[in-house]
Amino acid sequence: MIPNGTIKLLREVRDLQVVDKDGRNCGICDDIEFTGKAGGTLAVRCLLIGPDAIRRRLPWWLSRRLEKFTRGSVTRVPWQDVDTVTSRIRLKTSASTYGLLHIDHVLGKFLSRVPSL
Repeated sequence: MIPNGTIKLLREVRDLQVVDKDGRNCGICDDIEFTGKAGGTLAVRCLLIGPDAIRRRLPWWLSRRLEKFTRGSVTRVPWQDVDTVTSRIRLKTSASTYGLLHIDHVLGKFLSRVPSL
């Protein structure tokens, strides 16, 4: 499936694994941002990836409790950078273009200091 074909976005795109051009897993499509107005033509603007994007889909009481931990941690990947949508979303670019592997690098540095048993 190609990004400019007809797809059911919420069912076929949201919650899919996102893979960069090098085949590295770099997140989950947590939500989708559109351009346009209600009642008019809508178009996909970008994929939203990160805990702040998923927080918006949670019940209000849980979202509110997680707000201080996830504030601002959402990455917007323009729809033009989507290469294909199959069982995964493959990007035309590398994950580092959008800082998608940043948390992996931070955790990697921290975990490398933890002694192994």
